[in-house]
Amino acid sequence: MTTEHTQESQGKVGHTRRHFLAGAGGVAGALALGTAGSARAAAGKRVAVLGGGVSGLSAAHELAERGYAVTVYEYYDALGGKARSMPVPGTGAGGRADLPAEHGFRFFPGFYRNLPDTMRRIPVPGNANGVHDNLVSGTEALFARAGGRPDLHFPLRRATTPPRPGDLTLSWLRDQVLSVLDLGTRLPAHEVAYFADRLLVHLTSCDARREEVWEKVAWWDFIRAEEMSEEYRTVLGVGQTRNLVATRAEVASTRTVGRVIIEALLLWGLLGRGMDGDADIDRILNAPTSEAWIDPWEAHLRSLGVDFVLGTQVREVRYDGGRVTGVRVSARDGGDERTVTADHYISALPVEHARLTWGRGLRAADPQLGKCDALQTDWMTGVMFYLRTPTPVVHGHINCLDSPWSVTAVGQAQFWGGRVFPRDYGDGRAHDCLSAIISEWDKPGILYGKTAKECTKEEVVAELWAQLKDGLNDAGKTVLRDEDRLGWFMDPAVTGLGGPEPRNREQLLIHPTGTLYNRPTAHTRVPNFFLAGDYVRTDVDLATMEGANESARLAVNALLKADDSDAERCRIWELYRPPELEPLKRVDELRYKLGLPNTFDLG
Repeated sequence: MTTEHTQESQGKVGHTRRHFLAGAGGVAGALALGTAGSARAAAGKRVAVLGGGVSGLSAAHELAERGYAVTVYEYYDALGGKARSMPVPGTGAGGRADLPAEHGFRFFPGFYRNLPDTMRRIPVPGNANGVHDNLVSGTEALFARAGGRPDLHFPLRRATTPPRPGDLTLSWLRDQVLSVLDLGTRLPAHEVAYFADRLLVHLTSCDARREEVWEKVAWWDFIRAEEMSEEYRTVLGVGQTRNLVATRAEVASTRTVGRVIIEALLLWGLLGRGMDGDADIDRILNAPTSEAWIDPWEAHLRSLGVDFVLGTQVREVRYDGGRVTGVRVSARDGGDERTVTADHYISALPVEHARLTWGRGLRAADPQLGKCDALQTDWMTGVMFYLRTPTPVVHGHINCLDSPWSVTAVGQAQFWGGRVFPRDYGDGRAHDCLSAIISEWDKPGILYGKTAKECTKEEVVAELWAQLKDGLNDAGKTVLRDEDRLGWFMDPAVTGLGGPEPRNREQLLIHPTGTLYNRPTAHTRVPNFFLAGDYVRTDVDLATMEGANESARLAVNALLKADDSDAERCRIWELYRPPELEPLKRVDELRYKLGLPNTFDLG
């Protein structure tokens, strides 16, 4: 076994990578800048960042800007984690790139503010606001219904004349919710009214009631879904949880669903409050994710002196004498084991991988690490369908409300304004890419009567296609045609389908009741060890790229404090709190201390 410092180069571990640094100055320029950046950063202390996903790259970005010498260790041969694009090998011809594929489509809600700030600081030639200018808005969401039921088309433009400060009242909010649900659904009037009243309860609940009561109550129970119609359960229960964050409504924390999905995403998003500038609710990148974002980011980080060691698996974070003393790593295939050292360490691995690297001594030093064993993950993985004809369906995302596998999708090519799909990708036959995600892998489908995990990959693809057609090809219209389907691609992180042990290396943190209590802080009791990732406790409180970015900012701020640094701290944006509701929350705080229910909670 050997010990190496964190300023090792990619060449030392013998890994290569094909770069697509579109608009970022090319590989040679990026590497030349990286050499100069390393010299500038050499005066700073060394930081090892474990993981090259959104949280790891965000931490590296903030640290490099503050003069630290950063090395990022990443399992794959490409950066970006679950956010990265991946080419479909061998599909490019005639000078075109391979067909683009991803873990699942990317979604950048307007309430994201930390991540967009980072994106503005990633330069792209011709873009005044860097990568941020590569975000484009979806204008409509389609809630597709099966069985001939009318689809729900939901406009996603923020209000052009939002209520002025002071005009936002509970009666006004209730009227808006009633109006939207009455016009857009077939729910009975009394169920619509009940749901609107439950929203008022959550909107006016104080922080203590949310964290100590609603965190323990499932969304399903909070809205009394079991007592309501099937339509109510589908639209307001499953459709708001499983299809969006892979968490079952029956167990999802009311605090998380109500605070992030209902309030930040929908209510305040439609009203244009607490948003990223003049952003709309739904934003998508204007090219495959790595082309539009990750590759320019990598080039910029190299120019700041960040080093990357790819194809590397973190085996153990070593602890002795009150500090982390090094990290045992190896090549991804298990060879070339060695120990790397630094002054500080940020673990930015997904929780299911990070907790495997924490030994008994480290866990004893900080009990919150042990609590992470109780955090739960689940499958939420996509399939890309390549189509012979342009098939945009809707200018935004699709939610197949009645699909047993909780299917969501988006037509990608319509948003890629700088790309012509048959000219730029594949062999020229594919004109579009429909990216679909399966959020429910444990319920029987409509073709084979098997769960997704029980199906082979081919059966998963056939079943998913059937469920998409079931939602989109009804009411006398045909949107998806079998003859248009040219090919498909599934994330290679999913293996063993149809066998006794199906596996998914890239799972998603889910939010059943009580999750908040097991989420760790970015700072630990070990003075040179910090945590970043969407499982870390942040204000956004949801497994998102925004949460990953916010956690990295918190980790860097904690590191700066531990290092007694006078560098400027990372700014943290928290979720919007409408000032009009603060007096009602203060009233509720008093009622909660007195053991009384919320004023609007009539049971």
